[in-house]
Amino acid sequence: MAGSDEAAASGLQPDGLGPNTISPAQSRAARALLNWSEADLAGRLGLGEAFVRDFESGGSVPGSGQIEVLRSTLMANGVVFSDAGGESGVRLSRQGQGEGTRLGDLNTENDR
Repeated sequence: MAGSDEAAASGLQPDGLGPNTISPAQSRAARALLNWSEADLAGRLGLGEAFVRDFESGGSVPGSGQIEVLRSTLMANGVVFSDAGGESGVRLSRQGQGEGTRLGDLNTENDR
């Protein structure tokens, strides 16, 4: 169990989460890359600022629909989520905003 404690402490997603999940650390990092405040992200999501604050602090576990909206909103604005070598991260797209899903990343979860 020590490994999962280390992963949680470092902000990495625990093993077993699907491709359309996002950790609080990834949300904070993505927001920083976009230079958005909690209020900016909340406004784009159509949810309250308390939702963003609670999720990013680890104080709440939102429903999968809210997570999907959060992730989709960030991706539509150029954020790319990665899982290289088992370590989750974020970066901005080199091709600009709204690039969509790359061919190699397509799966039944993001085929919408």
